[in-house]
Amino acid sequence: MYDVVVIGSGAAGLTAALEAKEQGFSVLVISKNYPTFSQSCQAQGGINAILDESNDSIDDFVSDTFIASRKISNKKRIRKFCELSKDSILWLNKLGVPFTRDENNNIAQRRFGGTSKKRTCYSSDYTGLKIINTLYDTCVKNDIEFLHEEFLLDIAVENGVANAVITLNINKMKVSKYPTSNIILATGGYSNIFSLNTTNSYLTTADGLAIAYKNKAKLSNLEFVQFHPTVLKETNILISESARGEGGYLLDKNSNRFIDELKTRDEVAREVYKRVVKGEEVFLDLRHLGEEKIDELLPQERTIALNFANTDILNEPLSIGVAAHYTMGGILVDENMQTTIKNLYAIGECAQASIHGANRLGGNSLLEVIGLSREVVKSFNKDKIVCNIDIKKYQKEIDELMHKEIKVDFYKVKEQLSQILFEKASIIKSNSSLNEVLEFINEQKNNLKYMGIEDKSTYYNRNLVDFYEFKNLLLISELYIKSAISRNESRGSHYKLDYEYEDESFEKETIIENQDNDAFIYFEEIK
Repeated sequence: MYDVVVIGSGAAGLTAALEAKEQGFSVLVISKNYPTFSQSCQAQGGINAILDESNDSIDDFVSDTFIASRKISNKKRIRKFCELSKDSILWLNKLGVPFTRDENNNIAQRRFGGTSKKRTCYSSDYTGLKIINTLYDTCVKNDIEFLHEEFLLDIAVENGVANAVITLNINKMKVSKYPTSNIILATGGYSNIFSLNTTNSYLTTADGLAIAYKNKAKLSNLEFVQFHPTVLKETNILISESARGEGGYLLDKNSNRFIDELKTRDEVAREVYKRVVKGEEVFLDLRHLGEEKIDELLPQERTIALNFANTDILNEPLSIGVAAHYTMGGILVDENMQTTIKNLYAIGECAQASIHGANRLGGNSLLEVIGLSREVVKSFNKDKIVCNIDIKKYQKEIDELMHKEIKVDFYKVKEQLSQILFEKASIIKSNSSLNEVLEFINEQKNNLKYMGIEDKSTYYNRNLVDFYEFKNLLLISELYIKSAISRNESRGSHYKLDYEYEDESFEKETIIENQDNDAFIYFEEIK
């Protein structure tokens, strides 16, 4: 039995594992893939921090973050988050993350959208990848145990206390349970409900949110999904905000700049989207930055453009579009990252920690996964627990799936779901369009009894895992739509044509409760 079981091996999971090990806990990290495949690797642009208070201040950092959140966040928690920033960077630096340096050999910083100062530390445009490699290396050096290719089936909750993790080994198709006194969900966000229009890895499928909800943990703010305004056209490959942070221009079909490129992402993405849905080309122009600056600070973007769009950004503007990128909603947690279930914690993008509100600032997500994931360890339960869960029912369910007749192809439904979500429930929507999507989702929920797996093999059955992931995405899609219908206003990333204004009565967080397998949605004052 381990003191701590971490689900997910992105930057949040690895950070929490390292800190728990440092504090003397026995730790197991469970992941359905490998750390170097995690979503954190794609956080290219950087991580925010106040390194020199003679040039910047905690007050300004708090103010920028709160303004971007459109008042749907907790200032006290934001302040704590900002105060952790310098120590988080120094900790990463000590571990060996190769941050880019300025001419005085200090850690360099660039300015991101919605911020008043140059505050984003970076490692050229490979920041997330460098952080992941460093964290994973450190975990290995510290003998932290990993189980890779292990899919989260469930968590055991008895008398309101989480006490075990139930998984499916993808290679052997074996169900196992791991009793523990502390479970950390670090499973990422839910942008993959837009599976055809997202920058996220196909592996990020909202498993943690779905499992938490099924076990009666509260979710929050699911209607706030951030779309990235610079994605390589027709590929969903991210072109980092560092490109605009270093001075890139956004041009319309007539080569005119149409927005301040350093406005917050919701505003920029909305303006790009308006042109894209009319069939107009939108371009990111970096030519004026020059070869030396591009090769030093944006080498990945140049390579991506050349390899996937046959465009040399030194000489040509790059055609771009928009795609779902980050989800501000998640599993509701308190200031200690504790969910509404005892002994169950959530960190990183799967958590709603009242920091990002309606709109996240670029560079704040990596700070969240480092800063708050180190803090979570402070409130761990040190008592041993008893787990009585019988896992036979999970194996029985899999056996039944192996013999089930299939009449509806869930892969096709997943594509249809993504398509209708993007067309009717993405950057700009209305209650009418949202209800059309909800009708489709309800129809597919009824069709689940006709869906299943074609592949009956008992070794590395990816078809089975895909089906579980699809069911999780379908559930979270329903909760996303119902949350969006409930919030009758426009705020940050949530923009409704029939309510094109912020309504003070909605300066509250959305709370989602599972009551008899039906979503009960209400609003709570920011605590």
